[in-house]
Amino acid sequence: MSNVIRGLCNIARAPKGAVVTIGNFDGVHIGHQALLQKTIEKAHELQTKSLVITFEPQPFEFFARENTAPRLTRWREKFCLLADFGVDAVLVIRFNEQIAAMTADQFVHHILHEVLQAKHVIVGDDFHFGRGRVGNFDFLKKAGESAGFSVDTIPSVILDDERVSSTRVRKALALADHDDVLRLLGRPYTMKGRVVHGDKRGRTMGFPTANIYLHRTVTPVQGVYAVRMHGVNATSLPGVANVGIRPTINGTRSLLEVHLFDFSEDIYGRHVAVEFCAKLREERRYPTLDLLIEQIFKDAEHARNYFRIV
Repeated sequence: MSNVIRGLCNIARAPKGAVVTIGNFDGVHIGHQALLQKTIEKAHELQTKSLVITFEPQPFEFFARENTAPRLTRWREKFCLLADFGVDAVLVIRFNEQIAAMTADQFVHHILHEVLQAKHVIVGDDFHFGRGRVGNFDFLKKAGESAGFSVDTIPSVILDDERVSSTRVRKALALADHDDVLRLLGRPYTMKGRVVHGDKRGRTMGFPTANIYLHRTVTPVQGVYAVRMHGVNATSLPGVANVGIRPTINGTRSLLEVHLFDFSEDIYGRHVAVEFCAKLREERRYPTLDLLIEQIFKDAEHARNYFRIV
């Protein structure tokens, strides 16, 4: 299991002399995975630890404040993906006014050199850092020569003549192109969370749901989907899910509600992963509750048909 170091106040707990990589890693797509793989391989070669440095909130979220792009992975999901990939440690730095004001030179000499004593740093070819984003690979390489660590980069991963990026994954999700999402992530898109108590309204409609708070201001998926839930049984469970605010019942908070087919166990409190398989329709407001229930029956049948086909 990877070690997580939260904040600069705990940076002394980070492994010294590690091979370091730096980035947002939102979604941990195949481009990120190539960077992580090279980092781990270099750490093995140098007989040291691998360390990922990432930021919360992500820098673009800090500067945008509002109207930010939807997160593919919240912090817990990102850490789980990084840990599953096999990195030794993850340093998550709180991105605030102090970090935003730090120059590229200060970041290199204070954090990478003085505190972490980095042995080797690997970044993507589009990497920028420091106040005004003036730091890049060339800057880092030159600074590393002075500080005593080596620097390397990897080219962007190209798929269908286009760079793989978190933005591209978001676009594929918005278009409900789950085949493209699978190729970009190397796995189906999932959201993780804990099953919580809701208002039990679905039960009265004949469709009891497992409710999961999304902990996101904006979600990369919205609407009704055929899904699979992982983490309940040894095998995944098929179902139908709604992601949204539930406008027909005047909902205000974005929620993931999953109705599992032919399932009645109590799973409150369980941490689960919901895999989005196919989008069935957009969320919409219905004039009456009866019309909503009628549509939910149709959605469930469409989802059942999807799983019969696949």
